[in-house]
This record gives sequence, structure tokens and C-alpha cells, in this order.
Amino acid sequence: MTDHFDWHREAEKAWDERAVYWNQNSKTMWDSGSRKTIIPFIERHIPKGSKVADIGCGDGYGAYKLYRAGYDVTGVDISREMIELANKRVKSDQLCFVQGDLTDLSFKPDTFDAVMAINSLEWTEIPVIALQELKRIVKNNGYLCAGILGPTAKPRMNSYSRLYGKPAVCNTMMPWEFQQLAEENGWEVVDGHGIYKREVKEKHYQDLPVELQQALTFMWVFMLKNKK
Repeated sequence: MTDHFDWHREAEKAWDERAVYWNQNSKTMWDSGSRKTIIPFIERHIPKGSKVADIGCGDGYGAYKLYRAGYDVTGVDISREMIELANKRVKSDQLCFVQGDLTDLSFKPDTFDAVMAINSLEWTEIPVIALQELKRIVKNNGYLCAGILGPTAKPRMNSYSRLYGKPAVCNTMMPWEFQQLAEENGWEVVDGHGIYKREVKEKHYQDLPVELQQALTFMWVFMLKNKK
């Protein structure tokens, strides 16, 4: 990592540039695509009415779905462009959006009952700092729903430049690495499921141990409990 590479600035720039494209595709992702299982998964574990932070909320559509499902939601994203799009969604006391850095959040300790962080921890320079920050803002026995890109996910190409010794704004954390990191830092894994590309059928992974199931995924979605 070169001295002049500012991870925060480069991540903000990268997501500002993706804002329009993301906004064109987010509804499909959450309603019928790779993220369609996440809100029902949250509903099975986190009581309605809970105060939830959507960290790395993008254009806010996932946060909006959480709000419509009965949660009090605060969306946070590093990208100003994304937050401007998110703020156009709906005006409500139970749904708001703010610009912020996952590794240095402005919230007081124990502010939230739960956090949703889908494909956001992969865009941090030092994931353990981000994970500890999420732990700080979540109450004891509160939840973290984290989606971590699997090996087959195309967005991992954002880290390809590292092979040339160049800085990369996307880290290469794998689902099984995240699980170990979380468990070493006071989180208990209580549930999880894989999201796979169309070519991968249930028969291909149903009898495999979890680590090998994760190795075939586009994304693995974790539900973790905060054990302070």
C-alpha cells in the first residue's frame, strides 16, 4: 500500500462513480436478485420495531425495504452521491440516511438493536477495525446481518490490481475468514446461508461442509449476535 493512497477517499470516489448504475439495479437485486433472501432472513431473527443501522446502504433501497417491513432504520454510506439518492426515497421518522465511514461512525455506543452490512466490510482497509466499530454501536445480544462476497462474485475484480502491487480499494476477505474474525472479536454466529450463481444447484453443495459451501458462493449471509 503506497503512502499516498487514501483508502477512505478512494472508496468514496469509487462509490460516487457507481451511484447511478447502482440505483438502476438495486431494486432488482433486493426484490428478485442476489439480495432477495436478506430481508426475510432478518425478519426471522430480529423483532419488528427494532432500531437497525444499514451500514453501506448505497442508494437506500435495502434500508427502505427494512423500513417497510416494520423496522426503525438509519442508513449510512461513505458516498455522498448514494446518500443523495437515498434521501429521495421517503420522508419518515423511522427512516433516515447519513453519510459516514464504516470505520469511524458518529453514533454513541449501544445505539442500535441490530446492524445490516451487506457487501460493505469488503470495502474497508482493515476489516477488524470496521467490525469492532459495528460491535461498539450494537447493544449487547444485538445482531449483525453481514453479507460477505464469496469467491465467485465478480465484484472481487475490484481487488485485482493488487496482483500488480497496486493499491486496491476492495479487500479480499473471504466468508470463512470473516467468520473467524467475527468469532475472535466477540460475535457469535447463529445462522447463515449461501447465495449462489444460477449454474450452482442445491445438489452441488447440500452435502458439503460449510467451508466448502461458502467456497462456491456469490455471497454468504451471516447472522451474528453481539457478545460484549
